[in-house]
Amino acid sequence: MILCCGEVLIDLVPEPGRSGGALLPLPGGGPFNTAIALARLGAVAGFCGAVSTDGFGAKIAARLHAEGVQLHAPRTAAPTPLAVVTLDPEGRAAYSFYTERTALHALADAPPPPGAAIALFGGISLGLEPCGTVYEALFERQKASGALMVIDPNIRPAVIGSGEVTRSRLARMLPRADILKLSDEDLAWLSDDPEAQLRDWLAAGVGLICLTLGGKGLRLLRPGLDLHLPAEAITPVDTIGAGDSFSAGVLQALWENGLRSGADLRALPEADLRKAADFAQKVAALTCSRQGADPPHRAELG
Repeated sequence: MILCCGEVLIDLVPEPGRSGGALLPLPGGGPFNTAIALARLGAVAGFCGAVSTDGFGAKIAARLHAEGVQLHAPRTAAPTPLAVVTLDPEGRAAYSFYTERTALHALADAPPPPGAAIALFGGISLGLEPCGTVYEALFERQKASGALMVIDPNIRPAVIGSGEVTRSRLARMLPRADILKLSDEDLAWLSDDPEAQLRDWLAAGVGLICLTLGGKGLRLLRPGLDLHLPAEAITPVDTIGAGDSFSAGVLQALWENGLRSGADLRALPEADLRKAADFAQKVAALTCSRQGADPPHRAELG
């Protein structure tokens, strides 16, 4: 199982063709989106994050069930967190989050679910309290169990404020990951010297860094290797869930290539790594071609 740990919320997305600011409520949140994308690509996927018992939570739980994603977390009476989405003329999304006293913070300090071969953490759940402390502890337990660890920090400065708690937490967690997926914007927020930071993570033992560059493509880094791949040529409807879909694509492709451990990652031939990245970029591009975080099914990818 590939287990995705973090927030699930409702994205309030501008409804196409409607005037007056009409908003469409769609389940979202980085780790949730990644779990859905993984399941659609054929993975055995799980999600670990508290889900509300309110109306939106019922919609989220039904979506997880319909997609075949296993839910490994309690239901809670706390309301579902919200993210109001605004889109610029190019379809790039910006978010305003409403998270206080919501289900985001209701995950108890419970033992991790058994059987996760890969565990992904990330999103705003690492940047807020008290949920950040709970997810960091879960990260340590998953790592101790032998899972391959993946982090997508998905930095949202608007919701984490000055970010000192987040910086401290990520300084502890990121060097302990096997795979890091982050954007150039994430990297700029995390370090004043991005290239030195990349080298430091690799020196600390990170096996693969996937650095997305928007329209400029993608960098793949591991010890002794620094590849730049061009971006897929697309005209996006919006970018909601694109990075989450990329994470799912690369993890599923690597899993199908036999990835089960850090040693497998280090031994992966460059050609197979390129194929995994190409596949992941196609998954992300298809997600951008339609409204909201709506990742493709495997059959759509040929």
